[in-house]
Amino acid sequence: MFALTNKPDMGARLYSGLIRLASDKERGTDCMKLIQHLAGVLVETYLVFDEPDQAMQASLQQLCREMNCKPVEDALLPRALPPAHLIDHETERGRMAARIFFEEWLDCEFEFHNLMLMLIQNILISWEEDEQPREETLRLLIECTQKAMGFELAAQELCDVVIDRKVAFEGWGLGECIASLSAVAGRRLALSLNSETCMIFRGCELPDNLDHVVYVMTQEAVRLGVPAGTDWRFGLAANDVPVNPPTDLVYGIEPYCKSFFSTIGMHNQYEQSVSCAKAAGRMLAVAAGGEVPEMEPAIAKPLAMAAMTETYKSVCMDPSMMSV
Repeated sequence: MFALTNKPDMGARLYSGLIRLASDKERGTDCMKLIQHLAGVLVETYLVFDEPDQAMQASLQQLCREMNCKPVEDALLPRALPPAHLIDHETERGRMAARIFFEEWLDCEFEFHNLMLMLIQNILISWEEDEQPREETLRLLIECTQKAMGFELAAQELCDVVIDRKVAFEGWGLGECIASLSAVAGRRLALSLNSETCMIFRGCELPDNLDHVVYVMTQEAVRLGVPAGTDWRFGLAANDVPVNPPTDLVYGIEPYCKSFFSTIGMHNQYEQSVSCAKAAGRMLAVAAGGEVPEMEPAIAKPLAMAAMTETYKSVCMDPSMMSV
């Protein structure tokens, strides 16, 4: 017979673990990181339910009731939240922490969720002593939670769409699935930029904005079993080779991506790029993960990189590509 979990002890350990995750010796605790880690824990708890999006809405409403306040309704300042790639990175760290504690949790999922809400409530209320109104921090937590859930659901859905529509009905191979999602990630990134920030580059030295999206893809793949290594950029086009984006694959999958983004209300093109990169990383894991992969990682990884970078460059160089 299982013993019930010691809830006060678990709550204290979870709190101290998240604080350590968001802190360093020089700068102390980074409150924005902690908010993102808390959002990641919440998302992980929602994913155990059959309808995670509905679980999220009910949970956030419950948190508002328990805190006896509503989140600030005014439009957020442009830099109030970190960029999408950082939100994905930090919320994934929170999700990983949640999975570690889930392994020790012997009660039902509802109990863990309620423990998390109590912990979050105590943290946000305690911050009011440092002149951080609970209405503002609650809004930031809700925004990060919703974005993290959007990235996760998008990664799941876009992989399912590629497999159900393209593999099953059109005979696409895994290489085409990987390249298509990577290419759309590169394209949505380029479309999110202006003419000054959509930088043309040569060889393997990627501009920062593209490097951030590549990191989302590579880390998702590594988390799910693709070997880490230095061979991601092996075989990228040389400086004197014409740009060669997989335009047919973009035509083939982007309409489905745009339809899904419209359905979930994800209108920011940079967030769309991050979502597609996350889906591409997940598809990479399907093809190149495990002990006996269907595609060799040394082939699959540069394929994804080339599709993303070539499509990004094609949009930066040729404005007509914006209407594809």
